[in-house]
Amino acid sequence: MVANSFSRRSVLKTSLLGGAAFAACGAWPALGQAKLTVNFADIGVGDPGGDWSKYTAASGAGVNLVSIGNAPSAILNVLIAGGGTKTYDLINIVGGMQKPLVDNNLIETIDTAKLPNWAKNTYIRDFLKPGTPGFNFIGYNNQLYGVPTVLQGDSFAYLPDVTGPLDSYGAMFDPKFKGYVALEDNYTTAGQKTALYLKASGMARIANPDDMTPAELKTVIDFLIAKKKEGQFRTLWSSFEQAVNLMMSKEVHVIDCWEPMVFVTRGKGLNAVYAAPKEGYLLWAMAAYVVKNPARSPEQTKATYDLLDFMLGPWYGAKITELRGYMTNPQSVAYAKANPAEFPADKASRVAEIDAGVKRKFEQGGTWQNRWPTHVELYESEWARFKAAPAR
Repeated sequence: MVANSFSRRSVLKTSLLGGAAFAACGAWPALGQAKLTVNFADIGVGDPGGDWSKYTAASGAGVNLVSIGNAPSAILNVLIAGGGTKTYDLINIVGGMQKPLVDNNLIETIDTAKLPNWAKNTYIRDFLKPGTPGFNFIGYNNQLYGVPTVLQGDSFAYLPDVTGPLDSYGAMFDPKFKGYVALEDNYTTAGQKTALYLKASGMARIANPDDMTPAELKTVIDFLIAKKKEGQFRTLWSSFEQAVNLMMSKEVHVIDCWEPMVFVTRGKGLNAVYAAPKEGYLLWAMAAYVVKNPARSPEQTKATYDLLDFMLGPWYGAKITELRGYMTNPQSVAYAKANPAEFPADKASRVAEIDAGVKRKFEQGGTWQNRWPTHVELYESEWARFKAAPAR
């Protein structure tokens, strides 16, 4: 049984999301002459614009890309109630989900000997090695379960023409911007950033913003509720498009969000800035997990590992960085620069700029996002308390 509330039985009893999500995928596209097909569930970040041709040319296998939700409970539902262990080969989600996945016997350990690009990835060594907080995004009980596909550090965005320069999460709670602030509807992002701010400012005693005690968590939620009652927040957003629209319409001037959202708004002509907060960043990594399926053939397993290695490779890394705005692997920048036919100078410069920018975030530090905190049930109930509290 999984610790906290998400046991195999409770997942089966409380939701039909997994089956519904799989049924909604519909028929997969034809894959030409590919001998095998790797069934790849992804939250949207890992799709290189639908182009898997280089992988197919090298491996002879194709890719069925299926959309999957990123909420921890939804992931478990898809794999348990939705029959995902018999369907998917890989799931590519924000990491840190190892405990419930391993406890429910849903994923396999990773054999790095089958991944030639693993040893070339110095970012794994620098930011995700055993004994560091980053390892918790790909490992559990000293075992490796996830392959890191992207890395990022989050903060908040602002409109400098309205706010002036900002360098602290305190801007999200500053009365000057009352009614023009939006938070993500997510306790592992907005909640943790708030905790990081309260700790750094000395407003609360919080030992670890990434894994708070019940008393510390209550302090954070009480603070957020007080601000909500003062009318500080315009809304909580829950989708990429909603956050972008809030910025583009200038309904909000300060928004807890992801950096790729700022790239989108800039592309549409908005002067938006992604903050470099003095308190540090909310650091995280995507992880690709091999779903445990004893019936998987050796040929299918090889194709699965070939795809993992491809995702650690230079072309895929450069493409995902250019498309999604995330740091991927150390080979990406050199590849983009050396292949102008695929990455013209402006795109190669973008890849290099994003890579360097995210690297600076990891060097500055902050707090690592925690997808499965010790008191996860309490986190969920406390966040629900915040959402239910009346605004002014």
